[in-house]
Amino acid sequence: MTLLAIDLSSVAVKTGQFILSFSILVVLHEMGHFFPAKWFKCRVEKFYLFFNPGLSLWKKKVGETEYGLGWVPFGGYVKISGMVDESMDKEQLKKPAEPWEFRSKPAWQRLIIMIGGVFVNIVLAVALFIMIMYVWGEEYLPAKNLTYGVHADSLASKIGIRDGDKIVSIGGKPVDNIETVEAEIILSEAKQMQIERDGQPVTVQIPDGLVKQLNKNKLQGFIDIRFPVIFDSVSKTASFSQGKVEKGDKLISFNNKPIQFFHEFNDEKSRLKNTVVPLQVLRGNDTVDIKAKVDDKSALGIYYRSPALLFGTTVKSYTLAQSFPAGFNKCFETLDKYVTGLKQLFTGKVNASDSLGSVISIGNTFPPFWDWQKFWTLTAIFSIILAFMNILPIPALDGGHALFTVTEMISGRKPSDKFMEYAQMVGMVLLLGLMAYALGLDFWRLFK
Repeated sequence: MTLLAIDLSSVAVKTGQFILSFSILVVLHEMGHFFPAKWFKCRVEKFYLFFNPGLSLWKKKVGETEYGLGWVPFGGYVKISGMVDESMDKEQLKKPAEPWEFRSKPAWQRLIIMIGGVFVNIVLAVALFIMIMYVWGEEYLPAKNLTYGVHADSLASKIGIRDGDKIVSIGGKPVDNIETVEAEIILSEAKQMQIERDGQPVTVQIPDGLVKQLNKNKLQGFIDIRFPVIFDSVSKTASFSQGKVEKGDKLISFNNKPIQFFHEFNDEKSRLKNTVVPLQVLRGNDTVDIKAKVDDKSALGIYYRSPALLFGTTVKSYTLAQSFPAGFNKCFETLDKYVTGLKQLFTGKVNASDSLGSVISIGNTFPPFWDWQKFWTLTAIFSIILAFMNILPIPALDGGHALFTVTEMISGRKPSDKFMEYAQMVGMVLLLGLMAYALGLDFWRLFK
């Protein structure tokens, strides 16, 4: 019952973070359309957070605009009079254009209205990254701090990495943050890794299929940090039949098997359930024998010191002046990585079934605990991604509308309302099809 409550609590926290982040992004994006439309004297009929087919959870009309909350959390919208949008209001377009309608405005005004949402998302992402750099800076575990090197999991072992190796560089680029190794291999598509083995430099070749395999495994199964098990605290769920673990104890044997590093302990523990096992710890200069119960989730209820505590992290702090260029760089580095991932998707270097995800995958990226730094970081990342995706020249997206408007400004010929209707329909079918596919993949992963 307790474990179920913990799982449900984690889901609730993740869901809460996702809804708050998504709501901020959607509302600000739609404001990017709303205010320019108002400035150019367009009538805005509706402003909605989330879609509301057939039902609104809340709505209130203020002036000429109805503000509301829908029940389908896939986005939001502003309905501007005289504009061909997702509402597909054809009746309005059959009437003569009125001065307050979108279609009556000059092309340059319509263009500003259309790209306003993208502009706001870019500004928001940059502002958030600047804030993050100034308030928290950048904290990471340097690769050079790993006294015992890495543990080579299955994928790493296959390409020739061994336990104890120290990662020096990937494709000639020095590795500073050990937690970025897998992502760097995927995004750089490097052909070689440089490692240090027993004090000697060694080059490891990276096979072509590794990028696809890492992506399929969600960056898992490659390397882990190798570190000793030093216990830090004991929870109320821990059960001992002989002795008791104390803070600072170093595990040297588990289930009568010698233990030097965490991965050995974790592998052995994962095989056991509802079993009392013998432990041997080093306490100062003494060896102490303990018996503890492994529960039905293969857990002991004993907390150990993390690699960050054992080896020490590096915190890079920024002044307010320094945070501006650092925030800009971080924002557009993030965008560059996302675009690289899309290129790999379209060139077949990664599988769509392994990379695509719906709101379920997005929500799952949030941690199962509330952390404002992670929350704002993910919100900034999603904001710049939302800006990029919306500016793509696809009908039904802001970029599609902007493309038609720019074409009109260059050619001097405005697309007919009927053409815009058909283009909007094609774009909506494509987007809904992609969303359905991504949602299906997520449900498949959940059931699988």
